[in-house]
Amino acid sequence: MSGESSVSNRSLTPPAPPPPQISKETADRKKLKILVFHGYKQKGAVFKEKLGSFRKAVAKYAQLVFISAPHKVANEDGGDYRSWWFNAEDNTFSGKCLGGPALGFEATLDWIEKIVKDYGPFDGFMGFCQGACLVGLLAAMQQKGYLSYTFKFAIFASGFRSGSLVHKGFYDDEIKLPSLHVYGERDSIIPKEMSESFINVFTRPVVAEHSGGHYVACSGSIKDTYQDFLSDRYQEMLHRERK
Repeated sequence: MSGESSVSNRSLTPPAPPPPQISKETADRKKLKILVFHGYKQKGAVFKEKLGSFRKAVAKYAQLVFISAPHKVANEDGGDYRSWWFNAEDNTFSGKCLGGPALGFEATLDWIEKIVKDYGPFDGFMGFCQGACLVGLLAAMQQKGYLSYTFKFAIFASGFRSGSLVHKGFYDDEIKLPSLHVYGERDSIIPKEMSESFINVFTRPVVAEHSGGHYVACSGSIKDTYQDFLSDRYQEMLHRERK
C-alpha cells in the first residue's frame, strides 16, 4: 500500500466528500448499525434511494449509514460520480482490471477511519460492486490487525477480488468474518465467476444467487436470506450485551 502513497498525494488528495446519509427508520429497540459502501461512479445519497426495497426489508433489524467515496470521477456531464480508488493511471476503475495500481486507496482508508470515529461504531459493513470489493479488503485487513476499528459481519452484493497488485496478499488467508454474498447469474459487469472466486476466500459464507444482473436484488428468497442473516447477527448482538 505504501508504494502508491506518493501518487495519491500528487493527484488524489480529495476534498471532503458529501456527508453520510443515515436511514431514518424509527426504532423502538436497538438495531444493528451497518455502514454501506456504494459502487463505482455512484455516491451515498443516490445509492440510498436505489436501495429503497432493501432498506424496507431490513428495517426491523438494521440502521443503515450510506457514505460517499472521497474521489471524484472525471466525466463530461458534470455529475458528481465517486470512486473508492482507481486501478488505472488515467484515474478510472474496472473490476476486471488485473495488475493495476490502487490510486487513492490510502486516502479512502483515512476517510473510512474518520467516518467510523464520527458515526460509529458499526456492527457490520455492506458493499456493492467496488464497494463490496473494498469491504472484502477491509475484512482481510481487520483479520490481520491493520485497522483501528472492528466490524462483526459483512454483506456483499456483486463482490469480487481486487486485481490491484498491492491488494494481492490480502487474499492469501481465509477470512473468518461471517458474510452474506449475493450476486446475479446474468451480471455482465461483475460476472458470477468473479463473485464465486471471491466467496471462496471466506470460511463462513452465506450465498444467494439471483437470476438477474448487476444490481442489489431484494425480492422473494433473496429478501428472506437478508432477513435471516441479519436476524442471526441481531441475536448475536443481544447475546453479547447480556454477558
